[in-house]
Amino acid sequence: MTNLADLHALMARLGHPVAGTASAVESRFADGAPYRFEIPSVEGPAVLESVVAEADRLGVPIARTSQGSGVMMLTDAEISDMARIGAERGIEINLFLGPRAAWDTGGQAKLTQAVGAAARGNAMVAACVADALRACSLGIRSLLVGDVGTLEVLRALKDDGTLPANLVLKTSVLMPLTNGPTAAVFERLGASTVNVGTDLTVPHLAEIRAATRLPIDLYLEVPDDQGGFVRFYEAVEIVRAAAPVYLKMGLRNAPNIYPSGSHLGAVPRELGRERVRRAALVQRLIEQLDPALGKQVGAGPAPDLGVPEL
Repeated sequence: MTNLADLHALMARLGHPVAGTASAVESRFADGAPYRFEIPSVEGPAVLESVVAEADRLGVPIARTSQGSGVMMLTDAEISDMARIGAERGIEINLFLGPRAAWDTGGQAKLTQAVGAAARGNAMVAACVADALRACSLGIRSLLVGDVGTLEVLRALKDDGTLPANLVLKTSVLMPLTNGPTAAVFERLGASTVNVGTDLTVPHLAEIRAATRLPIDLYLEVPDDQGGFVRFYEAVEIVRAAAPVYLKMGLRNAPNIYPSGSHLGAVPRELGRERVRRAALVQRLIEQLDPALGKQVGAGPAPDLGVPEL
């Protein structure tokens, strides 16, 4: 096997040196890990069960799962089952909040994804708050936020004790974050972890890391509707420049399953399994290119993870 330094030396010997990238950073998660794996689109307890079973089979440490259909698309029993599995496994269970513009009666979101997760009107912000209160009452301690104003409202509710102080507020990829100043704004508004643009270069990620202490979430394989990039060979440099970072395993060439439900049959479960397989491929590659880094992958439980509380 050839590590990253050997590959770069080989290219230099051939007269085609690899251009320098961002310097490594020393920041880490609370448990000392520079990177963790996140499996997105885990839409209910059946998908979650498939994901953890596949992770066990392949030996993949999963720290966080996230869901895209929203709290309102889950029954109390389903949320409780997901919270139970997360608590037992020490995994953060992240659920998306409320209705969104893309599903509403307005027209702009039908033409552009730029406003797809926005909360149209104060009533929709209130619906997001209702989702947050319900999820937290059932043990969830991590929520996915797609609207800037809603993020600040939730921070205020954490500050006054209405929502748990340890509640993780994760920003959505649908809230464009492509530079350091925006990352700093999201941190001031109450974000706990920030999802960045899918097409950012390693130097771009380094600039964001310099602007915020928050963990960065980045799709390493990107859904088609967010660009469809597959960035496995960049994983080592991304971790070095952006740690602490969640490596999110989306899927290219996969159907959009939002909102999910039993009408989709086994598709969400099979997609979940494949996302875990992709994480296994990335972990093997990191271990090859940087064996020391490969041993530092983080998993739960950890004090900064939004593990459900039953």
